[in-house]
Amino acid sequence: MGTAATHRIKRWLIISSALAAVAVAGAAAYLYSGRYNIAADQPHWFLTAKIIEMLRDRSIERRAQEIVIPDLEDPKFALRGAGEYAAMCSGCHLAPGVADSDIRQGLYPQPPDLSRDRINPAYAFWTIKHGIKMTAMPAWGRTHDDITLWSIVAFLNKLP
Repeated sequence: MGTAATHRIKRWLIISSALAAVAVAGAAAYLYSGRYNIAADQPHWFLTAKIIEMLRDRSIERRAQEIVIPDLEDPKFALRGAGEYAAMCSGCHLAPGVADSDIRQGLYPQPPDLSRDRINPAYAFWTIKHGIKMTAMPAWGRTHDDITLWSIVAFLNKLP
């Protein structure tokens, strides 16, 4: 390469690096300024919501790949899960025939209505066990054993 080409590459690298530094500094200043409204009663920007949804979905999908799903057809398993669901989940995720709840109205993002929405059992188990940051979905695996969590999944599979 000639010196002119080397000079152009160096100039391009310097300009690119400077622009990247300005962009990072601008983003940091914006984040630090507190101007982004983090309130749960105001939705995210469209792009922010899409990025968070993609991050959540891909993260759960990746981590749930190796989960071995037990036999969820035992009626006793689902019956136990019904009681656990009523105690731990129905306030946010609703019960069959319930249209809304006070706690659910205040949550953003809005949790899925598990009395209607079908969820992959491995994804459901992983989410119930580990929770999801900044969504009010607790990590029930810290206080409940896997059999209890699978019983909730078994119950979810029986919902309409």
